[in-house]
Amino acid sequence: MVNARSRKGRKLFRKARDLARELDFPIDCHEVRTPSLLDATVERALAKKPDLMIFGGGDGTISGLVDALVGSDTALAILPLGTANSFARTLGIPLDLAGAIKVIADGNFRRIDLGMIDRDYFANCAAIGISPLIAETVPHGLKAWGGRLGYLAWAAWKFLRFKPFVIHIGEGERERTLCAVEARISNGGFHGGIELIDEAELDSGVIVVQVVTGTVRGRLLFNWFASILRLDARHGTTMAFQGHSIRIATEPPLPISIDGEVLARTPVTAHVAAAVIEVAAPRDSTERTS
Repeated sequence: MVNARSRKGRKLFRKARDLARELDFPIDCHEVRTPSLLDATVERALAKKPDLMIFGGGDGTISGLVDALVGSDTALAILPLGTANSFARTLGIPLDLAGAIKVIADGNFRRIDLGMIDRDYFANCAAIGISPLIAETVPHGLKAWGGRLGYLAWAAWKFLRFKPFVIHIGEGERERTLCAVEARISNGGFHGGIELIDEAELDSGVIVVQVVTGTVRGRLLFNWFASILRLDARHGTTMAFQGHSIRIATEPPLPISIDGEVLARTPVTAHVAAAVIEVAAPRDSTERTS
């Protein structure tokens, strides 16, 4: 099932379909050109009780559809067809179609956690700060037309208007109050296609809230560049909190982007839903073979 409105979905659907049909089991293929029809298409497909659902799209597509798989006996496989593909990167899935299909063909599956914002499941990472500011305002079609370069250009423009904020982590006597330039609510280590959250793992049984601390915007730029270069100095810009459930509030109340889509607003409670979904993953990850 391919979201044809994703970064590469319409262009690569036929190639994905042809590669998928070479797998050693029967498969139905669906190209969904209207995103509002994705949920209904998934529901009809799940009514047939398939062993495997292959989603082709970006992080937002995958995050919006994992809810339907929780509690089912259907495993998930991913074709990374988005802009950042952070969830695929976290799983170690190759970003080319042939490599992603090979992961499915090898038959390796691992059971992983999902994050939750209040009652909404998400796959990889939610963010408070500049990420939702960008997601709320990015012109329609910019990612499809300009890819990551166009997205980064828009991000640079919005960065000039971004302001730090105050964040409250936890409640009662254990509450921490920090000045922040970004907060990442993480089930996986990648955000925006870059490995940023070292503490987050897909099967750890905890949710991680990583706060990039500070009162100046440049602090966030330093954290991103230090993370890209994997410099130890990146650790000096962040504080991480871990738990099964963490209350988060900000001053002022701020929007939250969930795997790239603005879907919530502070205050919220972040949870982990441990081992609730099974996914196809490369052999060098924690796995079972079937």
